[in-house]
Amino acid sequence: MVARKTAGSWDDLRFFLAVARTGTLSAAAAQTGTEHTTVGRRIRALEETLDTRLFHRSNVGYALTEAGEELLPAAEGMESAFLSASAAAEAAHTVSGTVRIGAPDGFGSVFLAARMHKLTVRHPGLEVEIMATARIFSLSKREADIVVSLSPPQQARVVARRLTDYRLFVYGADSYLADRPPIRSQADLEGHPFVGYIEDMLFTRELNYLGALGPAVAARLRSTNLLAQVHATLAGAGLCILPAFIAAAHPGLRAVLPEAVSLTRAFHMHIHEDHRQAAHIRAVAALIAGEVEAARELFAGTGIPASSGGIVATVIPPSSSS
Repeated sequence: MVARKTAGSWDDLRFFLAVARTGTLSAAAAQTGTEHTTVGRRIRALEETLDTRLFHRSNVGYALTEAGEELLPAAEGMESAFLSASAAAEAAHTVSGTVRIGAPDGFGSVFLAARMHKLTVRHPGLEVEIMATARIFSLSKREADIVVSLSPPQQARVVARRLTDYRLFVYGADSYLADRPPIRSQADLEGHPFVGYIEDMLFTRELNYLGALGPAVAARLRSTNLLAQVHATLAGAGLCILPAFIAAAHPGLRAVLPEAVSLTRAFHMHIHEDHRQAAHIRAVAALIAGEVEAARELFAGTGIPASSGGIVATVIPPSSSS
């Protein structure tokens, strides 16, 4: 049994965890900042030390054997202890290191990217990486240090806080709305083409906006990327449901029936328990929370420019998950 044998040094287990999480030597090498040959050599050395095979090798990658599955919790425990000790030592020093943030593309590209320099200027030893893309990031697999998502955490050992609610409205470009009859009721929306997400590629149900407008409304131009939807709408491709904080950056967009048609979603920030005391991660998390708090009116859509059409009194309720 693996538990009865010496598991080698923490450095050996670091490579083991990287391969277990990524499934290939090349991906593990990228994660650990080494060459794939080095990763392969360290895995073989660990297997020789334990006198057991930890991975099944195949053309598609590496999969854990029963012995590997048995070793995984112990390796993750050692990783947690190492990270906690590192965080405690780091807390006594200046803020430095690299913090990787995983966030939805709109929040990461438009909101975070314009504000992170406030911290990096203050701390020259700090580096921030923003992965702004529509996907779910795993904290347990160390894909990110901080995750901003549209839902509460689904993973164990995660410290989370609700950052803010944000509102979404139907928007159209000035040029598009000027060439069409006024939109006076929600029923009038059915005669317009919409821009939206590719439904079968949604990574979270909170992005399923168009269903709230009824079955007669469908997207004729679709993208997995929110900013692609913004630029398609600006070009006159049709109407689009957009977060108010995104539309506010584009004066050419106008809200349609803002007092009648709106949705509410929420942003949540997640940090793995092992990292919550790390000075550089705490500093970035504090900046994110502070900047969001200072921009509450922006997220609420206060003072949004509206089209001149009439309005009706039906309101699309917030998502129950927000």
